Parts: sequence; C-alpha cells; structure tokens
Amino acid sequence: MNRIGAGFAALMLIALAACGNKQEAPPAEQTAPAQTAAPAASEPAAATPGDEAAAPAAESPATPSETISETDDGGQETTAEAAPSTTQPSLRLGGPSNASPTSAQFKEGANYSKVVPNQPTSVGPGRVEVVEVFWYGCGHCFALDPSIESWRSKSKPSYVEFVRIPAMWNETTRMHARMFYTAELLGKLEELHAPMFREINVKGNQLNTVDKITAFFRQNGVNADDFQKAFSSFAVESKLQRADFLNRRYRIESVPTVIVNGKYRTDIGMAGGEEQLFGLIGELSASEHGG
Repeated sequence: MNRIGAGFAALMLIALAACGNKQEAPPAEQTAPAQTAAPAASEPAAATPGDEAAAPAAESPATPSETISETDDGGQETTAEAAPSTTQPSLRLGGPSNASPTSAQFKEGANYSKVVPNQPTSVGPGRVEVVEVFWYGCGHCFALDPSIESWRSKSKPSYVEFVRIPAMWNETTRMHARMFYTAELLGKLEELHAPMFREINVKGNQLNTVDKITAFFRQNGVNADDFQKAFSSFAVESKLQRADFLNRRYRIESVPTVIVNGKYRTDIGMAGGEEQLFGLIGELSASEHGG
C-alpha cells in the first residue's frame, strides 16, 4: 500500500507541474486578413479541439522525414527521424559524457532522462545550452516564469546560455510561437514576454488571432505595419521551422520541459519540485561544462 500511495503522489506531482500536448487548447480563430495569415507550409489547416489533441509531430509526422545518424554517449551510432524542413539550423552536437552527471540526490530515470540520441545545440565551445520549451497558454509555464527570470539574473552560471523555444503542437501553440518570434524580431521580447503571459493567463485574452495579437502589440507601442511585416516575415518563418524541428527532436510531450545541452530532459515533476529543478539544472550544466 505504501508503494501504491507513493506512486500516486508522484503521478499527481507530475500532473500538477506540466501542461500536456493532449490538453485542449482554445483553437486559433481564422479571422486574420489573408496578407497577414501564417503561410500554409508552417501551420496546419483549421482543426477541431479533438484534432488539436493529436500526438506531437515527432510521433506522427505529417510529411516524409529523413533519417539522421548520430553517436550516443556509448559511442554507438543511432538514428532518429528529423523534422522535414527547408531550412536546417546550424547546430553543434554535444560530446559524449560517461560519468554520472549529478550527485546522489538526482538519479537518471527518476529525476531526469537522457535524450537519445544527443541533440545539437547552438552554442560554442565552453558554453552549455539550457533550453526551456514552453507555451504562453500554459498556466504551469506562467507560474514558473518568475523563477526562471530570477535564475537568469541572479544565479545562472556565466557559461550557461539560456534559450526559450515555444511548443509547436497545434494551431494555437503555433500562433503563440509566431507571436514570440515576432516580438523577438522587433526587439520587444524582453519587454513583452511577461505581459504576453499575463494577457492570456490573467486577463483571459487568448491572443489566438492576428487581430488580437496586432491590437496587443499596438497597445504596447508597436506600429501595426511594423508588426505585420515582422509577423509574416521570412525571419520569423525560419525560426518557426527551427522550433518545430527541435520540438520533434526533443520529443516534447508536455511543458514546461527543460533540455540541458541537448543531452538531458527534465521538468518540475521529475526533479521533485521547483527548487530541485534549478539544483538539477545546475548540476547537469556543471557536468557538461567539465566541472
């Protein structure tokens, strides 16, 4: 009975700490003008809530994919299905590491899992990449964000490069991902990141149409023409393709999820809590940095 009770408690912790890709999201409304709508190549056709609950593209890609060979931690060649994309990102694959990357407090398979095969990173030698995969409509991501920001400004090691990648499960997450990269392209991401979270999770404005997002950006000092140019730009489209590529390669099934240097996957539930999550990130990052 004790084992059953402990297992149930662990499942509840995970359930309360993440938004899953099978969770229903308000569909993105198709009221946008044709000239500002997202190109068909990067966004799926209009879907019902049931359609949006489909498995992520890594499990059932909509178009043919290519097989990529890489080397895992044991030196064995492995293969994985890569997301089809006309623009492949320029990335660096992390090197092998045979020693346990963490102290006895954290155990592989319980508190974190290996990403197999190791995935490419976008950082140079001597740097460690920490990725948060998130969604603006996820209440758990919203709750974690202040702690992420505090960690970034106060305790993140100088050798760690923190990167946010938006989830790409369905029309709504893709719309929010386009909003994220538009803000980044306009140089407004640091200013608008927290307000976009609050607009959705506190004010109830789902920001799921081009008109709603345009109005939000105008309210925050962005000219409508500048917004529309950025929103439908090739630069934003390329970033969306890269995000989709990495979502597939990481096999993201819930958010927030943290990936350390393309090798390790964890989240609040696996780590055992928010404080433990940042401790685990620190240990994995230090191991990858070599110290």
